[in-house]
Amino acid sequence: MTNKAFLLIAGAAALGGLSSAALAQRDPAYAAARAAGQVGEQPDGYLGVVGAGNAELRALVSDINIQRKAAYTQKAQASGATVEQLAFTSGCNLIAQTRAGEKYKAPDGSWQTRGSGAPVRDSRCV
Repeated sequence: MTNKAFLLIAGAAALGGLSSAALAQRDPAYAAARAAGQVGEQPDGYLGVVGAGNAELRALVSDINIQRKAAYTQKAQASGATVEQLAFTSGCNLIAQTRAGEKYKAPDGSWQTRGSGAPVRDSRCV
């Protein structure tokens, strides 16, 4: 199987497993932090705190990331992929799904604010 084909299959599997994480992200505190640019999507498939953040924000991000890892783990066991492969593919997709004004981490590790164009993603993203 080619790397591209694997990423497509893994991406579909990972996105299907994010339902519990997606539900958690409907939390008003999460929505407010995202809108304020205090959190953003990362290439590794996990949510990150932009800047230092406070303890409450870090706890919120940690909770969401625990749920994401559980979803990635479940899908990895079902698909034969690794948790890291599923997380990376999800990171590609989650960054692609950001909206203008939202934060995401670029491949160089810098936090970027999404403009009207496509975000800068890892070259391995399909």
